[in-house]
Amino acid sequence: MDRKRFEALVEQALARLPELFRKKLTNVAILVEDRPPHELDRDDLLLGLFHGVPLTEKSTFVATPPDRIVLYQKNIEAICASDEEIRREIRATLLHELGHYFGLSEDELRRL
Repeated sequence: MDRKRFEALVEQALARLPELFRKKLTNVAILVEDRPPHELDRDDLLLGLFHGVPLTEKSTFVATPPDRIVLYQKNIEAICASDEEIRREIRATLLHELGHYFGLSEDELRRL
């Protein structure tokens, strides 16, 4: 899938979030990269990553740089057999990383 189409699917997934959550997305960039950097490469494919300070830990007294959520296109494509599966995996990965942005731990996200 070309990058433009992949990014359009990411935008659609964001647009389908409930407005309550979309309004709370501040100072966060959603990015698409081909693959994670080598230092993050591991046996299981990393599909996305949240870089930043979760909202539950932010201080109103300390300025922080923008948070980032990165989706790794080639890794998502590698586990999907169709465009529809890619669309579903983008949504699932985006929701997972947004969970971290909102302060949920990996264990809490697995339980959900």
